[in-house]
Amino acid sequence: MKYYTPKSEDEILPNKLGITDPRKIAEEEYRGFLRVEIKFKSELDDISKFNWELISSIHKTAFEHLYEFAGQLRQVNISKGGFMFPAAKFLPSAVEEFEKEFLNPLPDSFEEYEQLINHVATLHAELLFIHQFREGNGRTARLFADLIALKCGFDRFNFEKITEKSMPKYITALQAAADKNYEPMIRLSMSLKK
Repeated sequence: MKYYTPKSEDEILPNKLGITDPRKIAEEEYRGFLRVEIKFKSELDDISKFNWELISSIHKTAFEHLYEFAGQLRQVNISKGGFMFPAAKFLPSAVEEFEKEFLNPLPDSFEEYEQLINHVATLHAELLFIHQFREGNGRTARLFADLIALKCGFDRFNFEKITEKSMPKYITALQAAADKNYEPMIRLSMSLKK
């Protein structure tokens, strides 16, 4: 399901390659995230801090070949499935608060998988609630979560378990983050263990 913006529900995002076919755009986005996943996993030892700069860099690296807005905060208001994400004008302060409240306190290591889940599920839900980019928020957040797990010596999360059938639970868990209720995402994340 694509996002709704005030302009059009089926909007084809302007892109550097002039692609107008949604399938071809999806293929290019997939290629971009495949490249970025390989790049950041191979450079895992060089990652010293899980901060906003890294999140932005993941998005920029994945999309810079395709979109002008790669790595930049969205400038439009968007909703999905009737759920309105925070207004674009509030994103700079939302990102600042996110970094202060969720990224800065992130431990350098975790002794148990449950500790990792409690931190990463909360961070993941809040990041997707903010929905800071025009496109690619979920993929960026999932890769960011995987990098944290891998850096801390755990397996990556099995996000492939989130299927079309279980998507409503995932969306409900994300919406609960609006009220600072992270339990649904923590429970869902426990099921994503490899």
